[in-house]
Amino acid sequence: MSRGTVSGVCHGTLGELYQGPLRAGTEPEIAVVSFPVDRHSWVYFTPGTTAGSPRSPALGEKAATAARLFLAHYGLALPPGDWRTHSELPVGVGMASSTADIVATLRCLFRLFSLPYDVDVVLGILADIERADSVFLDEFALYLSGRHRVVRRLGPDIGFHTVYVTEPGTVDTAAVTPLLLDHYRRRGEEYQRCLTDLVKGFDSGDPAAVARAATVSAALSQEVLPKATFGSLQAHRERFGADGVFVAHTGCLAGYLFTARPRAEVKAELSAFFLSLGHQCTFAQGGYG
Repeated sequence: MSRGTVSGVCHGTLGELYQGPLRAGTEPEIAVVSFPVDRHSWVYFTPGTTAGSPRSPALGEKAATAARLFLAHYGLALPPGDWRTHSELPVGVGMASSTADIVATLRCLFRLFSLPYDVDVVLGILADIERADSVFLDEFALYLSGRHRVVRRLGPDIGFHTVYVTEPGTVDTAAVTPLLLDHYRRRGEEYQRCLTDLVKGFDSGDPAAVARAATVSAALSQEVLPKATFGSLQAHRERFGADGVFVAHTGCLAGYLFTARPRAEVKAELSAFFLSLGHQCTFAQGGYG
């Protein structure tokens, strides 16, 4: 067991490059290709003299539950010590903040007890807590979020420069799930083409093709969970040289995908454009490549 401070770190997401059915059919399931972002959740544990407990106020409720499940799975007891956390991921907007907190907590515990990181254990614990994103992997994946099953790994070779905004409000994922599934039944063939094009883009290492498919997925999402800025983003995409538009399908994010870093003057124009829509924009690296 580690004697000094140990940490676990997990990235969040900028929503999804794809959210829709895995295949066209009468009983669709929600499949996602999460869009990782270079923003993180950190969890620290420092062994010491105070009574250690996964119920520590420093951990959120879901992360504390994950810690209890981890200890029970391995038959371990947490030593005396202190939890500390830090996060760059806003809650409730589509950045996978709670899943990242859980995974960071579990990674911290794997390190604390000098255990190898076990994705199957992480998946089992997530399945007991919430519908999740695939932030426990360090690569893109086609993932069934409700069943916690990785359908296909898509590799770490694709990356984007992004600019995005957070629209006001939150989305209750559980409440909108029936609406989504009904939408998937109606538009199953369009989603199937979109997913096929997306996977081809990953397979060929073509970020521009991935961006085009992500734009189609975002446009399909507009029919059931619209983003107020999406129409303006689409209308001005070519003006800024963006390769695509992405959204948090069940969140509040919308933004542009660039395969090359925008120049400083383009960033200035983008900032003014988003401010004209009533939002302060953020620039961030997305993906891995």
